[in-house]
Amino acid sequence: MNYSGIDLHSNNSVVSVIDETDRVVAEKRLPNDLAMILAFLAPWRAELAGVVVESTYNWYWLVDGLQAAGFVVHLADTTAIKKYDGLKHSGDETDARYLAHLLRLGILPTGIILPVKHREVRDLARKRMQLVRSRTGHILAVENTTARQYGTRITSNQVKKLDQARDQRFQQLYPCFGLTFQRSLQARGVPQKMTFA
Repeated sequence: MNYSGIDLHSNNSVVSVIDETDRVVAEKRLPNDLAMILAFLAPWRAELAGVVVESTYNWYWLVDGLQAAGFVVHLADTTAIKKYDGLKHSGDETDARYLAHLLRLGILPTGIILPVKHREVRDLARKRMQLVRSRTGHILAVENTTARQYGTRITSNQVKKLDQARDQRFQQLYPCFGLTFQRSLQARGVPQKMTFA
């Protein structure tokens, strides 16, 4: 049996194939081109117990393509993988071999490969969470700037209710607020062309 590990990057991948003794049978850095990766793995296809792909931000295309080609694919949970502290060598080749090694030992921490139709719901929820965090950061920036500049408090709800008409009054009360206030409001969705009295 052979085992393959793929160290996936934004524009290239290191593909390693190891045997039962951890001997490297084949290894190559390839551009992120599915046809090239499939062609590289083709000679070992019949003997491959599985292919491990890192769960990086861009794994969909590779996992889907490998599965469609009939490979058994494992998605490595990179946050759960502990490298040996005493490792003398590190690099992309070592990472790819290590993924294959963990698969061979049967101790590879894996993530779930969701079907394509479920991924967009998960991705939408993740993006919403990211946007909510960003919005919260901008609201807090307005609150903090008010406290720092004027020693007064404006609540989150007051910041959320600011609009162009109210902003004019706010700017009259706090004339030194400046660019921080404008940028934070723009980031939370208030139109860019805001006029202040």
